[in-house]
Amino acid sequence: MEEKIIQISGSITVDELASALGVSVTHLIGELFKNGIMATINQRLDFETAQIMTEELGFKNVRFERKENSAKLPGAKRELSKDAKLRPPVVAVMGHVDHGKTTLLDTLLKKKTVDDEAGGITQHISAYQLEYKGRKVTFLDTPGHEAFAAIRQHGAMLTDIVVIVVAADDGVKPQTAEAIKFAEAANAKIIVAINKIDKEGANIGQTKAQLATEFNLNPEEWGGDTVMVPISAKTGENLDKLLEMILLTADMDELKADEKIPAEGLVIESHMETGKGSVVNLLVTGGELKVGEFIVAGKTYAKVRTMLNWQNKPKGKALPSTPVIVTGFKELPNFGDKFEEVADEKTARKLALLNAQAEANAGANANVTSTDLLRMMNTADNTKTFNVIVKGDVQGSVTSVVDSLRLIDTQGEITLNIVSTGVGAVSENDVYMASGGNTVIYGFNVTVPNAIARMAERNGVPVRVFRVIYELLDDAKREMEGMLDAEVIEEEMGELEVQGVFRTDKTEIIAGGQMKQGRVSPGMLCRFFRGKEKLGEGEVVNVQEGKVDVASLAEGEIGGLSFKTTKKIQLALGDKIEFYVREFKKKKIQ
Repeated sequence: MEEKIIQISGSITVDELASALGVSVTHLIGELFKNGIMATINQRLDFETAQIMTEELGFKNVRFERKENSAKLPGAKRELSKDAKLRPPVVAVMGHVDHGKTTLLDTLLKKKTVDDEAGGITQHISAYQLEYKGRKVTFLDTPGHEAFAAIRQHGAMLTDIVVIVVAADDGVKPQTAEAIKFAEAANAKIIVAINKIDKEGANIGQTKAQLATEFNLNPEEWGGDTVMVPISAKTGENLDKLLEMILLTADMDELKADEKIPAEGLVIESHMETGKGSVVNLLVTGGELKVGEFIVAGKTYAKVRTMLNWQNKPKGKALPSTPVIVTGFKELPNFGDKFEEVADEKTARKLALLNAQAEANAGANANVTSTDLLRMMNTADNTKTFNVIVKGDVQGSVTSVVDSLRLIDTQGEITLNIVSTGVGAVSENDVYMASGGNTVIYGFNVTVPNAIARMAERNGVPVRVFRVIYELLDDAKREMEGMLDAEVIEEEMGELEVQGVFRTDKTEIIAGGQMKQGRVSPGMLCRFFRGKEKLGEGEVVNVQEGKVDVASLAEGEIGGLSFKTTKKIQLALGDKIEFYVREFKKKKIQ
């Protein structure tokens, strides 16, 4: 039998290994489970583990090779068959806040979405599909605010082409740079839409120059290979040209997918709706998804009960690159989970259970990370803990809020403890969990029923609901700042050389001398030195010059001082006294 070679760059996912070996992923996860390895579909196995498991499965004609500098990314697609067909391109629209991403899509799709988002900022990934000259294009509208970096990174990983929107009157901004980085990491083709060319102050040439010099994105007309299209999302100018460039770029890559395989794809979003239960947005990447089929995503599964297109119209089947909204999941899957079609409910339940067990086991037996060590050290030295419960309207929001909260840097002084998270309104159970634990409940785009609000007030549980994520993060920062110990700032004020000691007792010293530098006033703190040896500390009670009380002594002046000390200090001629003031400054979190 011919030897099969599997190349691995560092590691391989369970799904990829199953595909390479030609076995079902359910069977491979079961075998891993028998060998004490709890793994999910997307779990990555290192080179040695993959090799051992292949031998355990009885494959004698398989050889593994280490592949260096592979461009294959986590969740990479399976090898295409000779029957693979052309599919629509998946295009992510990215860029800085307020540079016009959602307005661009509104104009393309002739629908209004931006007003539905708090503050006019897109806060979820939304998937749309339009038809242009008889061809379909799938668009993902990704959030622009920095707090949604996690969602935006997932968004880039889903896509073939990234349209980066840059305002001609504002130029490249931090999130523009971030979008370019994500697009390059995902090996996606980049098209730049230079927007707002109708506005006063628009400078197309300067924007191109900035992209070329700072990010090596050289326009085609300058001899480079980056397509740049000046547009106005507001008026619709050049949007036809943008769509033509998207289709031309897709044609060059001959984007294909297999339709005669079990359906697979990714979870874009999930949330609960009254009367419908779990409502999940999926992007089909392979196969043909139909109503009535069983699919597994992470630790949950569904028999697809209903399927709608992005316009909420019924859809019986969905081919690759198609975004759909489905109901029927037993629980909400996580944002970014891969889904796959299985034969029946028994298989779906088994695979979801194996994934759930693997996730639980991974949490219990995970290697200790630097974060874990910090948490343990914090517990040992009684470092303060900020407890929060996060509730969001959809799973992606919850993920983004939690990720953003974890990025708040308190220099290790405060441990962030996520007590629990969930999708939906703040509940009685949330208030019970928060009671007596100095816990804040944060809601993002959710409601708080009146009865729950009254219950929270009775129990002294703060419940704060926000519609804009950076307002939530600002509130969390204020809470954490209130817990930080004040920063001690000391400022040196002067130095005196002791030339006479008139009185010394247990807690008081009266001495005289000459100020060598700076000044001294009553109320200042001081340190007593003999050479480099520190004798002790004290506080200046009184300052005299010529036996008259004065407000201060300056450099070169001679006077007498009385000090209050915490212990008996025996000063001698030639000793030095350093004066300083101490200020307690409330720390700020950046």
